[in-house]
Amino acid sequence: VQLQASGGGLVQPGGSLRLSCAASGFTAGYYYAIGWFSQAPGKEREGVSCINLRTDDTYYADSAKGRFTISRDSAKNMVYLQMNSLRPEDTAVYYCASARTCTSVASLFDSWGQGTQVTVSS
Repeated sequence: VQLQASGGGLVQPGGSLRLSCAASGFTAGYYYAIGWFSQAPGKEREGVSCINLRTDDTYYADSAKGRFTISRDSAKNMVYLQMNSLRPEDTAVYYCASARTCTSVASLFDSWGQGTQVTVSS
């Protein structure tokens, strides 16, 4: 699976961004999930949200609940992360990644996009 994340940028606190993840190379008959992870400088990569592409079940980290929404467009092979009410502590590089099922464990995701920088600052 090949993934490419985009949509990051500089936004003021309280603002919004929509991250996009373009996916390709899925193997027919396999089940997949796409997750979004964040990694701030000096910190470990953390799970933010995940969507199961077979069931459309979605999962969010506590810090993302009520502010972020993950969605997908099957026709375009795209997964999105709508980020609202952004806070300075959301500043990080955001990655999309694929796995066989949703999990918060980064090591279980076997394909990763290149990351997109999100900076929340006034």
